[in-house]
Amino acid sequence: MKISPIINAEELANLNQDDLVIIDAGSGGSAYEKYLLEHLDGALYVDINNDLAEIPKDAKKGGRHPLPRLEKFAETLNRLGINQNSHVIVYDDKNASIAGARFWWMLRAAGVEKVQVLNGGIQKAKEKGLPINSNTVTAKAVEKNSLKEWKLPMVDINFIEDISENPEYMVIDVREKDRYDGKTEPIDEVAGHIPGAINIPFKENLNNDGTFKSPEILHEKYAEILKNIGSNKIAVHCGSGVTACHTLLALEYAGFDIPNLYVGSWSEWSRNEKPVAKNN
Repeated sequence: MKISPIINAEELANLNQDDLVIIDAGSGGSAYEKYLLEHLDGALYVDINNDLAEIPKDAKKGGRHPLPRLEKFAETLNRLGINQNSHVIVYDDKNASIAGARFWWMLRAAGVEKVQVLNGGIQKAKEKGLPINSNTVTAKAVEKNSLKEWKLPMVDINFIEDISENPEYMVIDVREKDRYDGKTEPIDEVAGHIPGAINIPFKENLNNDGTFKSPEILHEKYAEILKNIGSNKIAVHCGSGVTACHTLLALEYAGFDIPNLYVGSWSEWSRNEKPVAKNN
């Protein structure tokens, strides 16, 4: 039976912890130090830069957070004691918008089916009284992984260039509106957006308390936007292929098939002398 990609803190509290692999997915310079100070009981750590990407010298090819090589990611899963049969709970401290959703997507793309993201992250876990500590955690021994391919759909810069202004396709940019409009660009070298892309900031997936809106509300919202365009004709991107996974997570939570991820995203597009659109 397919499980929800989102799990609430109350539900996690009632699960058999022995059957779970709990992952604290960190991002930012002090993320690992924060993990060492406090994490959910039994949680192991992964890092957005070290484990969930291979940061290039030049983001022109693949963007700022390209996926790691499959062999490297397999080694990460082996270190964490995760294989195809694992039930993985992922959380972060940023409403799943950075490493949490990215790790969820990568696990699913690696063929791990039972993956759930903790709704509201560690903040909601604390609020609901889940055990938090600084204990050292040792991964379980599991049969090692050998990954052959990513099993979720992706597209590259050439595909985006070919279809971005084709009305039969849809490119969704999940960055905040000011970045999409080209009014500000705090990270990449060029401000603006891919011509033809529409803007649905990922924060619109969330309630004010940082939890995901209900599947029903999300389904109504996205059904109106996506209309009858098939998931194979939809590509989702952000700045570097990380927060885009938040919207892919929200779409599956809402009952849609997971569309294409454009991993290179704006960080790749904007460095390759591609057309740039802005809104006044």
